[in-house]
Amino acid sequence: MQTIESLEFGNYYHISNRGINSENIFKENRNHEYFLNLYNKHINPIAETLAWCLLKNHFHLLVLIKTLEEIHENNNQNEFKKIIPHQSFGNLFNAYTKAINKGYNRHGALFERPFKRKRIHNDAYLQSVIKYIHYNPVNHGFL
Repeated sequence: MQTIESLEFGNYYHISNRGINSENIFKENRNHEYFLNLYNKHINPIAETLAWCLLKNHFHLLVLIKTLEEIHENNNQNEFKKIIPHQSFGNLFNAYTKAINKGYNRHGALFERPFKRKRIHNDAYLQSVIKYIHYNPVNHGFL
């Protein structure tokens, strides 16, 4: 059984996922826009995004999960609210899946589960992931 690494506050992560059975998850440009709007709603409050790419059947994100103090400060949250970073990503993926299923008359899972997350422990690896994400479209023949 695969161990799933939790997302910890104050750490960098390379997050990725792809369509189940390599299915396209972005069928039209408006799908990218909708995903980014949901991303803004669910992820921007809890993470800074350093790099990203959305391809037809997969995506890559490089994020810094904010500290709990930064999250509360930036969102003007005076009352205690339990914040679980991986749940924010789950909410994003679930909301997007529901919209795609409704819009394209499909049902069931859209993404492979669980989403991949790799903690970045040093600057050299951080730079490598930034380069990897930015060159990913080129590596797949899109540029």
